[in-house]
Amino acid sequence: MRATGTFDVVDFTPAPVPATEIKTGLPVGFATMRKSFTGEIEGRSETLFTAAFDPASNTGTYVAMESFEGGIAGHVGTFNFVHSATTTGGGREAEFLVVVPGSGTGALTGIRGTGGLMIDEDGTHRIWFDYELA
Repeated sequence: MRATGTFDVVDFTPAPVPATEIKTGLPVGFATMRKSFTGEIEGRSETLFTAAFDPASNTGTYVAMESFEGGIAGHVGTFNFVHSATTTGGGREAEFLVVVPGSGTGALTGIRGTGGLMIDEDGTHRIWFDYELA
């Protein structure tokens, strides 16, 4: 089954990163995020977001772990999903999104699957899940 929706980032809060001995060409950052979802995917999430990113060239990679609460096509509960993408100045590549097995609760108990994210030219953030419920 496929469910689609849009989302807005309602909070993005950078957090301090402990100093490391290894210095690379891009700094590593950490932030927490909150999102609001509408459509067949309706609810909210809290996100732990890590990235190595250069805002000047829009180059880098992020990894995010989200805890979602809400409904997927009317099935209400919670679950975790993880996603990542790389940017090299123009678009997104090496993208993945996967539901964390065993993380579902309520009517989303047993949810498994994959999905994706995209950003329209007008800035609309879209998400979809290709999922199954056990």
